[in-house]
Amino acid sequence: MIKVLFLCHGNICRSPMAEFVMKDMVEKRGLSDLFFIASAATSTEEIGNPVHYGTRQKLKQYGISVDGKYAVQVKKRDYEKYDYIFGMDHWNMRNMRLIFGPNRTKKLHLLLDFSKNPREIADPWYTGDFDLTYRDIYEGCETVLEYIMTHDSMYRKKYGKIKEINQ
Repeated sequence: MIKVLFLCHGNICRSPMAEFVMKDMVEKRGLSDLFFIASAATSTEEIGNPVHYGTRQKLKQYGISVDGKYAVQVKKRDYEKYDYIFGMDHWNMRNMRLIFGPNRTKKLHLLLDFSKNPREIADPWYTGDFDLTYRDIYEGCETVLEYIMTHDSMYRKKYGKIKEINQ
């Protein structure tokens, strides 16, 4: 199983949006049995709180539910548990290195690192722009899934040649 973790500051806006967008993508491609996808916070500020209203509403527009999701904090042991760990901005990356340790960075990436235009994903908690955040997260999840489908040995072992990404 390929394990993917998305992280942001509070786990109420960006990282749960990425978690559920990615779950929707792999489900629509018939790949759910190959993936374990989750999200968490680098901080303790929002632990136990539900997903932000703006994120819930944005995902609802695409038929994606986040029911039952509450903010949790990442743990140091999560580095061993997950194959890919994605932050949304450089502040998240800094905090991830503090949590996991300075020598545990191989699995850490910005969500948009694999896109044609690598960049940070703005926090809609501050910008109020859930549309932009959704577009960036969707792009990031698409490019991450494409990367996994072309480079991950577990995926290739199960499917051999690349299963079409745009099914």
